Amino acid sequence: MNKITTIIGLSFAVFFLIGLSLTLTRSMMITFIDVLPVYILMAVAIFMMIYESFFDKS
Repeated sequence: MNKITTIIGLSFAVFFLIGLSLTLTRSMMITFIDVLPVYILMAVAIFMMIYESFFDKS
């Protein structure tokens, strides 16, 4: 039960972060190079959430 709750909560957070970063590319004034640091930070944050949820057992 705890693993299912973790997966559901993690998927909500990941979908929110991906949706947040994808809305930045909708503007015509913002290019991919401007949004690239945001994509990198979102990938790092998602990786850290997954690592802490499943692999860090200290």
